[in-house]
Amino acid sequence: MQHDLIAQARNWLAEDPDPETRAELAALVEAGDTQELAARFAGTLQFGTAGLRGELGAGPMRMNRSVVIRAAAGLAAYLKARGEEGGLVVIGYDARYKSADFARDTAAVMTGAGLRAAVLPRPLPTPVLAYAIRHLGAVAGVEVTASHNPPRDNGYKVYLGDGSQIVPPADGEIAAAIAAVGPLADVVRPEDGWQTLGEEVLEAYLARTDAVLAAGSPRTARTVYTAMHGVGTSVLTAAFARAGFPEPVLVAEQAEPDPAFPTVAFPNPEEPGAMDLAFATARRAAPDLIIANDPDADRCAVAVPDTAAEGGWRMLRGDEVGALLAAHLVERGASGVFAESIVSSSLLGRIAEKAGLGYEETLTGFKWIARVDGLRYGYEEALGYCVDPEGVRDKDGITAALLVAELASVLKEQGRTLLDLLDDLALAHGLHATDQLSVRVEDLSVIADAMARLREQPPTALAGLAVTSAEDLSQGTDRLPPTDGLRYHLEGARVIVRPSGTEPKLKCYLEVVVPVADAAGLPAARGRGAELLAGIKRDLAAAAGI
Repeated sequence: MQHDLIAQARNWLAEDPDPETRAELAALVEAGDTQELAARFAGTLQFGTAGLRGELGAGPMRMNRSVVIRAAAGLAAYLKARGEEGGLVVIGYDARYKSADFARDTAAVMTGAGLRAAVLPRPLPTPVLAYAIRHLGAVAGVEVTASHNPPRDNGYKVYLGDGSQIVPPADGEIAAAIAAVGPLADVVRPEDGWQTLGEEVLEAYLARTDAVLAAGSPRTARTVYTAMHGVGTSVLTAAFARAGFPEPVLVAEQAEPDPAFPTVAFPNPEEPGAMDLAFATARRAAPDLIIANDPDADRCAVAVPDTAAEGGWRMLRGDEVGALLAAHLVERGASGVFAESIVSSSLLGRIAEKAGLGYEETLTGFKWIARVDGLRYGYEEALGYCVDPEGVRDKDGITAALLVAELASVLKEQGRTLLDLLDDLALAHGLHATDQLSVRVEDLSVIADAMARLREQPPTALAGLAVTSAEDLSQGTDRLPPTDGLRYHLEGARVIVRPSGTEPKLKCYLEVVVPVADAAGLPAARGRGAELLAGIKRDLAAAAGI
């Protein structure tokens, strides 16, 4: 066993083009650290519908230049097999460790394989890459990012020429092409021959952002903004300036890209503590709202003044922002289809139905939402919003921020707030309260065991509410392809349980709907909603054994 591991590591070392990971792996071999070597060589990072994502380091189970070169070579082979020889592949990257190296390696592999490659001019938001694919007529796009994962992670996200992320069967076909790549020495990687794009591609994207706003709408909302140590600051502030909004007050400690993410445990606005500096800045600046992007700026978080909240500010849930933007678009006379994933609030369907608009529910992820025919607006509870599907067929934290700021401005002119509009929606459609039970694990078998337990012994009631139907989504439904998940419908509630596609987490999405007769009944309805969610969370954790 030990001899095999050392031999595998030496073979990997002989191919590794990166002196940093070579030194790292050589030190493990020298130290005879078989436990760490076994973890690194337990298999290979699997290429799936999220592309690749994992911890940086040497070996096939880590993100590194060797793994990326193989991924790029497989993608190039897949594209050529589809007749795309000579087609353009656009490559974007964020400011994480190794992102620029991975982008350059991808460009070299594409060029060596007979495709044309163009790299974005600098670390930029993921939506700029998604936009550039269609804008430049590319056959594919690659974004090097780990989104809001911890600092030691990086990832590799693949889009095809329609500007949407890959879905089956493309992911499996690309994975097979990657597995068929031979020795790295045989992968042609010239030193140059690709194009580095200029600022004009960003200018074209920024010009497009104006299209999400209504002509002549008020632009008075004042914001505090954090990029969460990511790449959003320059692009968001440029978009706000073009639109005529007041210049956002930046959270200075988090405004510049920093791959160490020094002020947060996890660079995700949803994580506890991540917004603390933004709240502190807002208490000094007294803006109308806080806007936060995640590090690659495809997600958008919103917080609002709330005297009832600790510290005077409350982070809105993704479902709340999703409903607010939908209501705003309806008010503006939007036409087309509203779409969301199955884990998001059912309130969107009620808003669409009342407005006479189409509505679709998809599997989790914008790779599915973006493919809905006639899409006008799509959102997912994890702070993702697609407000300009003709421009960006993916979630876009920049254009979503513009639309939120426009809505806040419209309401401000009326002497109202985003919280007032949420009250209106509760009165019109019932109070839709959502929450999540999310368990991060070291050992992935914990997730498999929990899913197996729930399949074998599905709960019959949660928080005293009878389970009226239980669906195993791995079987597929008449509207959805198969996915590893479980869905429970209760009397006035809904629960979905699924493993995360991008992190070692089991995620449970909870929703309760409480009828509200009038404004006086809102506090009691909120109390009842919170009570039910807490009960469902407690009983579900017990049923899953987590």
